Amino acid sequence: MTSRGFGRVLRALRKGKGLGLRELAKDADVPPGYLAELETRKKRNPSLDVLKRLAKALDVPLPELLE
Repeated sequence: MTSRGFGRVLRALRKGKGLGLRELAKDADVPPGYLAELETRKKRNPSLDVLKRLAKALDVPLPELLE
């Protein structure tokens, strides 16, 4: 998976769940600015811990987040 693809998948999952950026950031315990940078590919390679928290907050299995 490319980091470009990850940002798109992350944004699509977030919007598909009806979550705002700040809401997901709070639920996943990550700064909203960091989440925005992941979605826009300004930041790449989030840690496994961050990926797990995002998957949990989005209520999706980790592999789905990485598609």
